[in-house]
Amino acid sequence: MPGQEILGFHNLCVTYGARPVVKNVSFALARGEAAAIVGESGSGKSQTALAALRLLAPEASTTGSVKFEGADLLTLPEKRLNAIRGRRIAMVFQEPMSALDPLFTVSTQIGAILRHQAGFSRRAARARALDLLDLVGIAEPALRAHAYPHELSGGQRQRVAIAMAIACGPDVLIADEPTTALDVTVAARILDLLADLRQRLGMAMIFISHDLGLVRRFADTIHVMRQGEIVESGPAADLIAHPQRAYTRMLLAVAPPPRPPRPLEGAPEILSARDVTVRFRLRGGWFAKGREIKAVDAVSLVLRKGRTLGVVGESGSGKSTLARALLKLAPAAGMISFEHRDLTPLSGAAMRPLRRSMQLVFQDPYGSLSPRLRVGEIVAEGLRAHEPSITRAERDAQAARALEEVLLDPALRHRYPQEFSGGQRQRIAIARAMILKPKLVVLDEPTSALDRSVQIEILALLQHLQDAHDLTYVFISHDLAIVRAMADEVAVMKDGRIIEQGEARRIMDAPREAYSRALIAATFQTGGI
Repeated sequence: MPGQEILGFHNLCVTYGARPVVKNVSFALARGEAAAIVGESGSGKSQTALAALRLLAPEASTTGSVKFEGADLLTLPEKRLNAIRGRRIAMVFQEPMSALDPLFTVSTQIGAILRHQAGFSRRAARARALDLLDLVGIAEPALRAHAYPHELSGGQRQRVAIAMAIACGPDVLIADEPTTALDVTVAARILDLLADLRQRLGMAMIFISHDLGLVRRFADTIHVMRQGEIVESGPAADLIAHPQRAYTRMLLAVAPPPRPPRPLEGAPEILSARDVTVRFRLRGGWFAKGREIKAVDAVSLVLRKGRTLGVVGESGSGKSTLARALLKLAPAAGMISFEHRDLTPLSGAAMRPLRRSMQLVFQDPYGSLSPRLRVGEIVAEGLRAHEPSITRAERDAQAARALEEVLLDPALRHRYPQEFSGGQRQRIAIARAMILKPKLVVLDEPTSALDRSVQIEILALLQHLQDAHDLTYVFISHDLAIVRAMADEVAVMKDGRIIEQGEARRIMDAPREAYSRALIAATFQTGGI
């Protein structure tokens, strides 16, 4: 049970110049308590947590106080703060790839924390790193300890980030959107892991999320933030059952509507794949040999023109690798045919003319757009390769029309990506694909980094574009609620294979495979459907 106060926020304000982003936030966290801070992007959730640890950008200014066991973290000398930060109060960040160093193995990074923060010897740190990997549920910890971050799945990376955060046994753990980019089953396991660690280690926890449904079974207390302010707080059960503010009710109610069924029969085939296989080789470590894995294992499928195939499965199931293989962006064995043309023997140069018809929209609207180019230049990038003869003025005019089609003001094309929200950036990424008038678009987790209300807007846009241009989509997502809203047909992947495929409503309502049923059950568990 929660005990006395361990961390208190008192009239915390954060401003960037004249722009306030956190406004008079006050709440207390008791020992052993799990508190959730919930709100849409830009509500000030992460800024509140980062301010407590003095991790804000240099241009930010703070007022008020954040007291840990009576000491104000905002005014502590740097040396005393460093003795608390990471050791007594730790943080798990939203995107583990940004928190993990790509140049060092997992065990090296965990060991560095143990040596510098807790005074472990190199040998003791190495042994403790293996114990921590086992504690957070990493399979084959002796093998994974010698892996680099890019060799792990999203769920595995997040577990490593949690292992690093709990390495020194903190009193408070702050988890900032730790399940946003994970599929539903992995998200459910991460939530269970955090709840288990909280009980076993006696930690208090602040859980930051844009998903009120996700935290309902996890938190003791919920604080709802909007535009920098806490607009509603209370015990989790009471707030979920009887929300007082319209904004809180909106966060609870928002869910994408299922797509009305459309017949697959009669729609012509646009792409087919037979026995597509992609292999990777993992290096071994001190205690284990390297091995070969089949990321995609003998997959066969058919895509119908104007329809959407949803591909779902856990992290590491092969979804994104399959998508890249279908577009000839990953080396693969087997046969792939596009508009009845065999792509298998085609070289990169021979594939280039077909690229405009087969486009890819990436998961991360922040990392997929160059910060050095203006939006108009980004959208028109493909025209430089596929229509080099047109003038700069014509490219600019086409970019303006493409932005207008995704419901963005064409006048904004002279700005840079960092001046836009996540939803606006994803619209820019979609415009970049649509400007080439493709026939097939692979959408790789295009909404996972967005709030649910923004997700619904993007889904409506994608459906409009599909209807207007008779587009074929491969829609990859870990979120079955999103897939249900988009897909005519669903393929469920596990360990590189498609284990179940069929009409979307049938898969969602009456899945045949136990694994498919587990995915849907996990979606209910995390509040997705």
